[in-house]
Amino acid sequence: MVSFDETFRRQLHELFVWRRDVRRFRHDPLPSGAMEWLIEIACLSPSVGLSQPWRFIIIEDKARRSAVVEDFKTCNADALHSYSSERGAQYTTLKLAGLEEAPGHLAVFADKASDLGHGLGRATMPETIEYSVAAAICCMWLAARAEGIGLGWVSILNPDRIYEILEVPESWKFIGYLCVGYPQLEFDRPELERANWEHRRTSKEFTIRR
Repeated sequence: MVSFDETFRRQLHELFVWRRDVRRFRHDPLPSGAMEWLIEIACLSPSVGLSQPWRFIIIEDKARRSAVVEDFKTCNADALHSYSSERGAQYTTLKLAGLEEAPGHLAVFADKASDLGHGLGRATMPETIEYSVAAAICCMWLAARAEGIGLGWVSILNPDRIYEILEVPESWKFIGYLCVGYPQLEFDRPELERANWEHRRTSKEFTIRR
């Protein structure tokens, strides 16, 4: 059995602390093969029934990337209207995506029609297919941070529009659109916390004993 010493465990904790959702990227290109390597790491993640449901699309086409940017702008404007005037004013100051700066764009889907895994573990909780893909993204996120690469998860998008832009099968469930690149600055606190949008709570506030 592989064992990890105290130094490694301490560094791993630091990795968790410094993994951030990056929105401010430098324009520097990623090294050749970096995106493919991150995908390989993601594929080491556990999946329900060994279904390996993740599907990755590296978006390099300028027209498709521009279409995603425009969809974000539309959805972001719509989101603004859902807030009160005071909270809305604060919303307009937030940096919520790095789509125009990040050198890498990666869309991640869950293939709900895949027969890999033969349905094991999905009969009572079919949503575990999607959970498996989210776990893979988390593995990728930590691996990227260890290499000094930042990831930003963009959720202010219209999934139907993403299907159109990327031309993917209808059986794929859109899980996340990721910006990938080198961060302008690095912080150990979430950007939304630094902007006073929300504050991180302690684990005790989310834990119940029965």
